[in-house]
Amino acid sequence: MHEHDIEITILPSLRDIDASDWDACACPEAAGGARPVDPFTTYRFLRALEDSGSVGPGTGWQPQYLTARAEGQLIAVAPMYAKSHSQGEYIFDHNWAHAYERAGGRYYPKLQMAVPHTPATGRRLLARPGFEETGPAALIQGAVQLADNNNLSSLHLTFCTQAEAARGAEMGLMQRKTQQFHWLNDGYADFDGFLASLSSRKRKNIRKERQKAQAFGGTIHTFTGDDLQPEHWDAFWRFYQDTGARKWGTPYLTRPFFDIAQDQLRDDIALVLAERDGCWVAGALNFIGAEALYGRYWGCTEHHPCLHFELCYYRAIDIAIAQGLLRVEAGAQGEHKLARGYLPRPTWSLHWVNDAGFADAIGAYLKAERDAVDEEISVLTEYGPFKRAEVEEQE
Repeated sequence: MHEHDIEITILPSLRDIDASDWDACACPEAAGGARPVDPFTTYRFLRALEDSGSVGPGTGWQPQYLTARAEGQLIAVAPMYAKSHSQGEYIFDHNWAHAYERAGGRYYPKLQMAVPHTPATGRRLLARPGFEETGPAALIQGAVQLADNNNLSSLHLTFCTQAEAARGAEMGLMQRKTQQFHWLNDGYADFDGFLASLSSRKRKNIRKERQKAQAFGGTIHTFTGDDLQPEHWDAFWRFYQDTGARKWGTPYLTRPFFDIAQDQLRDDIALVLAERDGCWVAGALNFIGAEALYGRYWGCTEHHPCLHFELCYYRAIDIAIAQGLLRVEAGAQGEHKLARGYLPRPTWSLHWVNDAGFADAIGAYLKAERDAVDEEISVLTEYGPFKRAEVEEQE
């Protein structure tokens, strides 16, 4: 099969494609009822964003789902959006936009292959098994051609896999390397097994933090699947609004998203809530993949020492160990995660810029940035909480 024999189309809504067809490309491993590797590129998650109004008119995320067909068969898809701003992406290009527009260009709209509002690594070029080479290549070529034909400034694939970053670079896209903090499961039997891998001082600090948090005067619950109830989402919406208003000005997700999550996504979710005096006072929302737990949102209506660390980081580790998951991805930013066992890991994106001169300047910047990120990861890892080769000090 030649790539020029593949038909590329754009869908303005997931209503225009069957869930089974999309998921045959996005999560073929889940066909028999298994958990998908990436919960965020499933039809149900992306459709929840669309049906809740978290993407679409007025949000700056206009769906332009890309599909590739060969001989009438759907062989690959990609979550793609026309963006009128750079919010909710977590791979920041605001400075690029300002420079482009100062030079007389029009940076927006741009094309974004991404999961909206979700800084979690996963495949962006979703191919049906058997088409892992031709499908993604056709999607990249189709997206670049679409951007070029419409005189758009740029195309961005954010939080793609390292393999996709390598493939995209071979096809002429520019690689960007950033970093996040992830907790890695080294086959720990329980939380104490994880603690045993840390230096004595860090181990003591974490135990003290957990004791402080658990002394907040209430009870901490973890809900997933059918244990999740509408009242839990009423509480979490209050937490999410508070955090969103402080961080972003306007929360990205709408209230209907959480109603749809209760109906369609509850098996993909682990919601950790703190209850005191019969009231929910704090919560952390996680999504569950086949290999990883993804921490997404936190909020509270009462401040209690170390409760944030307990709900977001330590309970996430508990869940990952209990479910045999390989890692916890704790979202964007936050060097405070380092002392709690979350180490820096590289994340990847790909970029195509229409203007050749501007592309050259960005390419030079990205090379320097990659070198800086490599150094940062090396330095931060050295400051991690894990035991060194030398003899551990006595407790």
